[in-house]
Amino acid sequence: MNEKWANGQGWTILMASGIMGIAVIIGGYLLGDGLLRARQADRSVTVRGLAEKDVTADLATWTLSFSKQGFDLNEVQTAADRDANEIRAFFKSMGFPDDALSTAGVNVNQWYDSNRGVNNVTVRQKIQLRTNDIARARKAFTAQFDLVRRGIALEEGSGMVYSFTKLNDIKPAMVADATKDARNAAEQFAKDSGTDVGGIKSATQGYFSIGARDGDDMGSGAESPYKKVRVVTTVDFYLE
Repeated sequence: MNEKWANGQGWTILMASGIMGIAVIIGGYLLGDGLLRARQADRSVTVRGLAEKDVTADLATWTLSFSKQGFDLNEVQTAADRDANEIRAFFKSMGFPDDALSTAGVNVNQWYDSNRGVNNVTVRQKIQLRTNDIARARKAFTAQFDLVRRGIALEEGSGMVYSFTKLNDIKPAMVADATKDARNAAEQFAKDSGTDVGGIKSATQGYFSIGARDGDDMGSGAESPYKKVRVVTTVDFYLE
């Protein structure tokens, strides 16, 4: 009875040991294969893609700053208002509607000169033009010396600013182009290293910048309405 029990127990232990050994072998294989797959999955290349697009500004903003000086506030204010009317007449002659202009600021500065016994007054005003008619705005800007002939001296900083406001309309296509450019770079890297490019592991969209188009920087403080939009994306591709 004891011998049969001992033989049966020994057989059970032997089978259990065998099963455990097989399990260890299989587990080791799966662990090794999993580590190999993990290492393969971790293989990637990080590249950057560039997209550029030439655009034309769709908004022109011109802020004209001018001032008058004197000793009597009412007289100086009247002279400043006269200049403002001349500026509005200038823009009307260029074909702009009245609502394209707005008063952008009025400042009055007074100080008493005790040595001379006079009150010095400076009245500064700003009038701003906002228009989507870029061609007409450029024409007006080149004719600004007509204002000088009208007796108006524009102060420094009275420049034209051209803006492109439709960036959201072109963003998706530009991101797609930048990603495509990045994949081309990754494929070249993969070709050189004897691998293939897989899917995207991670991607980061860069900052969209809008600057003067190459060769269109007019200089002398004159801004060009012709712009170049740029974006750079950083993409991490799997290598297979």
